[in-house]
Amino acid sequence: MVRNVKKMVPAFELPAAVRFNDVLAQAAGLTLKPVEVGHEDIAFLQYTGGTTGVSKGAMLLHRNILANIEQMDRWLLTGLKGEPGTIITALPLYHIFSLTVNCLLMMKGGGCNVLITNPRDIPGFVKELGKHRYNMITGVNTLFNALLHDPDFAKLDFSALKVTGGGGMAVQKAVADKWKQMTGSTLLEGYGLTETSPVATMNPLDLAEYSGSIGLPVPSTEIAIRDDDKQDVKQGEPGEICIRGPQVMKGYWQRPDETAKVIGPDGFLYTGDVGVMDEKGFIRIVDRKKDMILVSGFNVYPNEIEQVVAMMPGVLEVAAIGVADEHSGEVPKVFIVRKDPSLTEAQVHEHCKEQLTGYKRPRHVEFRTDLPKTNVGKILRRALRDDKKSA
Repeated sequence: MVRNVKKMVPAFELPAAVRFNDVLAQAAGLTLKPVEVGHEDIAFLQYTGGTTGVSKGAMLLHRNILANIEQMDRWLLTGLKGEPGTIITALPLYHIFSLTVNCLLMMKGGGCNVLITNPRDIPGFVKELGKHRYNMITGVNTLFNALLHDPDFAKLDFSALKVTGGGGMAVQKAVADKWKQMTGSTLLEGYGLTETSPVATMNPLDLAEYSGSIGLPVPSTEIAIRDDDKQDVKQGEPGEICIRGPQVMKGYWQRPDETAKVIGPDGFLYTGDVGVMDEKGFIRIVDRKKDMILVSGFNVYPNEIEQVVAMMPGVLEVAAIGVADEHSGEVPKVFIVRKDPSLTEAQVHEHCKEQLTGYKRPRHVEFRTDLPKTNVGKILRRALRDDKKSA
């Protein structure tokens, strides 16, 4: 339909590709030879989300995936205290978090996976939730936010819910607080990447309320916070989050140049995320290095601005980026999807004036009906920066 009727598929060529029917014909007379698979063999070529650049294939070995399943088993399933897991899966199973935690971990533990085929249909999603007694749910901040704003969500029975896991993007305090108030479950933020199979840190399951932290390293995982010279920073100072552990990928498929940029000689993976570690080992994400806004030589992180703006009752979603400015190099700009149609630019400026120091306050406010997102719901700041109308 899309290709032959609507003519929406452009002409393309895949060098060295073999047609599927030709493969079937060639294989028809062959005998299957069992292949021995070891821990060092590639289990998945898992492509990164590409939110800040060209997507690359992370080579995840069998030992990487098995290690992360064991790490999550010890961290998550123990919180169910022997109760069979029933998990709500709104992320597609090709996403690394959903693949490892929702799918493979549930298989290991004999759990039930409730697949939500169209999480963008929030009323349909809520209706489906009402059919199940689930004790785990995972998702991204935008998904939890959308559920909370559906009037029927508050009518559901949350008595069985023991674990709510948030990741993929920063969890906003406004969303986490409202989630706890409505469901009684603390929204536990974790952290990881495609390159780490994916989970590297997680908050303890007995956390009483949202802490703003991505938690502690999961078992057998080391976290270092380093500066641009690849030296460890002092405790409490911001730096790049670096990860070493059995879940860290072998490298990028056919991209040794890109692999060398992110995996150091000591085995630490440089994530591109800026974080701070406190005296107890808890880590707080500051932001992506590539998303940092430089205002007259001062670092401004979009996450901080978004957290502040998201606290306004009239805001449904918000994203912050840096735009060019002839006086200070860059200034912050926010894009807002309104929950309250009467929300004004002046109200946003006044709120930020009370909550943010001068150079961190957004100079520009733009209201939109929606924000660009990946297929798993992460807001694409890059798309906003690349949009000429945003400049």
